[in-house]
Amino acid sequence: MNDQKLKTKARSSSGMIRAESIFKRSLIGVGVAMILLVVGLMITLIIESVPSMKNLGFKYLWSKTWDPVNNVYGALPFLIGTLLTSFLALIISIPFSFAIAVYLGEYNPKGWLSNFLKNTVELIAAVPSVIYGFWGLLVLVPLVRSLEMKVGVLPYGIGIFTASLILAIMIIPYAASLGREMIRLVPSPLKEGAYSLGATRYEVIKNVVLPYTKSGLFAGILLSLGRALGETMAVTMVIGNTSMIPDSIFGPGNTMASVIANEFTEADHTLYLSALIELGLVLFVVTVIINMIGKRIIKRFTNE
Repeated sequence: MNDQKLKTKARSSSGMIRAESIFKRSLIGVGVAMILLVVGLMITLIIESVPSMKNLGFKYLWSKTWDPVNNVYGALPFLIGTLLTSFLALIISIPFSFAIAVYLGEYNPKGWLSNFLKNTVELIAAVPSVIYGFWGLLVLVPLVRSLEMKVGVLPYGIGIFTASLILAIMIIPYAASLGREMIRLVPSPLKEGAYSLGATRYEVIKNVVLPYTKSGLFAGILLSLGRALGETMAVTMVIGNTSMIPDSIFGPGNTMASVIANEFTEADHTLYLSALIELGLVLFVVTVIINMIGKRIIKRFTNE
């Protein structure tokens, strides 16, 4: 009887070891597949960009002229437009993201109002970008045009500022959701110790909660920035789609993603198509560089 039990336990243990081994290998396989996918994307972009690189060289990056008719291509206006809209959207969204995260994570983590606000924030992330574009054209553009008339600039309505507002709304859920979860993970003894020393809730949030969660909060900001850099449809509908460097944040412009979306189907010869693909390569490199810088900053926050 005992021998039978020992054999049964041995078989069970062997089965668990085999299942764990299979699970570990599957995880490694998924990780390797993701690496191969990213490397494959980069190699494809590089190969398809070779004609543009040979004909245009490094001047492609700082040239201000984009003229497909005369085969003159410069990525600088779109690079500036991408960075300007993304970082301006990030600056606009950060106060709202942090306020929502602090409110849901610290002030009101439970209850119907908390659940309603949390579901609303998640719904913002689920709305298709083309819907934001239509809403921007019908609602936001007239409001921005009225603002521009009051401040004394040309009332385009569409432009960098309008695109940044749309992007800011779209990226709020990413930093807010991650920030909320990080704040809720702060150990209770840390906060209770601060309260026992006479600290107010504001002082606890400022001196305990935010320092403890700063790496996670910055990770949420980085995630939002990555989302803003690659957004295409909503930005294309409200940014103005001009190939000139914007003269102000209220002026029309263009981003790398919106140029590719607008002109890819019109590329009627090899150099034009290759220049657009090289624009995608530049966007890919910019995104990688920003993520690498962000990772280093998060690591420094973690080590402090």
